[in-house]
Amino acid sequence: MPIRQADSVLPVSFASVVLRTANDPRTEIAALRAAVRALDPNQPLVRIRTMEENIATSVAEPRFRTTLLGIFAGCALLLSVVGLYGVVTYSVTRRASEIGIRLALGAQRGDILRMVLGEGLRLALAGIAIGGVGALALTRLVEKFLFATAVTDPVTYILVPAVLVAVALLACYVPARRAMRLDPIAALRHD
Repeated sequence: MPIRQADSVLPVSFASVVLRTANDPRTEIAALRAAVRALDPNQPLVRIRTMEENIATSVAEPRFRTTLLGIFAGCALLLSVVGLYGVVTYSVTRRASEIGIRLALGAQRGDILRMVLGEGLRLALAGIAIGGVGALALTRLVEKFLFATAVTDPVTYILVPAVLVAVALLACYVPARRAMRLDPIAALRHD
């Protein structure tokens, strides 16, 4: 805003000079100081920065918050993977005799794999559905934090559940493989 247009409602407490150069802006600092000194020797020049430094300063705090939010989201995803892995492993352990009976009666190892993966996937899909409904319900609260993104961005509402399903399948795969390798005789003797 030009200084002459400032008033008591919108005061300007400092003036900025923006200089476009063909060379590296740092090499022009001495010439800028000399030009300002020629106009007014009592005028100080402070905070001389390049436009890149200016932009980096203006986005530093939002970038930090976004990075921090990303770290928390990663931790939440890791906790959900560990939790789902634990629940499915516990379920497979509790159902070892049932799985042993199924194998003894002729169930194929692929059937056991599909059964265990299906159980974990049902848990994950239930959580994704509840989270999706909650996200849609809270769109008005997060709308003011989004820039150039719609609160009902279809890519987000498709990509995030797809990633969560893939992670859930990965978390369920290890217990499912363990259940597939279960020896029916050992499982039946266990109980």
